[in-house]
Amino acid sequence: MINQIEPSFDESEKKALIEYMDSDGWLTEHKKTEELEKRISEYTGSKYCVLVCNGTIALTTALLVHDISHEVLVPDYTMFASATSVELAGAVPKFVDIERETCCIDLNEIKKQYILDIQAIMLVSINGRYPSNVEEIIEFCHDRNILVIEDAAQSLGSFYKNKHIGRYGDIGCFSFSVPKIITTGSGGCLITDDKEVYEKIKMLKNFGRKKSGIDNHEIIGYNFKFTDIQAVIGIEQMKKLPWRVKRKKEIYKLFMDHLSCVDDIEWINTNLKETTPWMIDILIENRDKLSEYLRKKEIGTRPFHPAIHTQNPYYFKYGRKYPISSYISEHGLWLPSSTILTDENIEYICDTITKYYEKS
Repeated sequence: MINQIEPSFDESEKKALIEYMDSDGWLTEHKKTEELEKRISEYTGSKYCVLVCNGTIALTTALLVHDISHEVLVPDYTMFASATSVELAGAVPKFVDIERETCCIDLNEIKKQYILDIQAIMLVSINGRYPSNVEEIIEFCHDRNILVIEDAAQSLGSFYKNKHIGRYGDIGCFSFSVPKIITTGSGGCLITDDKEVYEKIKMLKNFGRKKSGIDNHEIIGYNFKFTDIQAVIGIEQMKKLPWRVKRKKEIYKLFMDHLSCVDDIEWINTNLKETTPWMIDILIENRDKLSEYLRKKEIGTRPFHPAIHTQNPYYFKYGRKYPISSYISEHGLWLPSSTILTDENIEYICDTITKYYEKS
């Protein structure tokens, strides 16, 4: 079976874990966590990085640290956590339709939904891509004192104008869950250039304390901490990131080249010079039929995220329609996307897809 996505580990993670366990490490976050934070800061070009227990909590923390309690604009097409993190922070998500060409939030729709109660926007860089006019979105928000939180969970390794995605807004948030380009099993982080925000995040994730082991609490805080045992894995994964970025781009291009003769497949515009696609994403009619056909050939696929307004907790909650996000979510399919795919795997997958369309 060729899985749609899977993590990749080798002897380096195993060796590092054994060495750490032999060193009598206490497992909780300490020097290894600090080392991984430094590596992420250096890679993204941010001044500060804070690791937390997962990507959802990273988004929630970004809202809490700025005391966001009213409405937050969230693209209607995104992973469910982009919305639920808003709820967890005690605010209200308000959904916005997306651009057809990027699958990211649409500035024109933002303007339609803007009211004075909007405190923040969740700028989701879907599959490593920004909206087509991201700079205008950020300018629009900052002119109105709207906080820009970047949900860059799918974007580690992606840049825009030579600046890492996640650094254009006020805070950038990443995820290290199993399907991501690097993984620590579960985990996430926030990046910022603001020292005051950084220090508040550090307290917020540590019960409101400035320092562990001293129970003087400066603010209301929580336990959003990471672990050194995860950091040991993350450090080894980060060492492999440059190669994985290169390979992800190669894989995407191979798929495009092999499937260029299939007119039924629509590709989303992707600048491979700067974008590192997290997944190989296509738009097609009758997605479920192709997916079932590939499953019988032992090729795994996965449909796009459903539009959030169609999910049970939000089903038409605001009485609006979101035609673009509905279309994208109903026609999008992720093909196998792991960095461990060989060129031969990709050729087999593409030949199988081509034969399917030839038959139909």
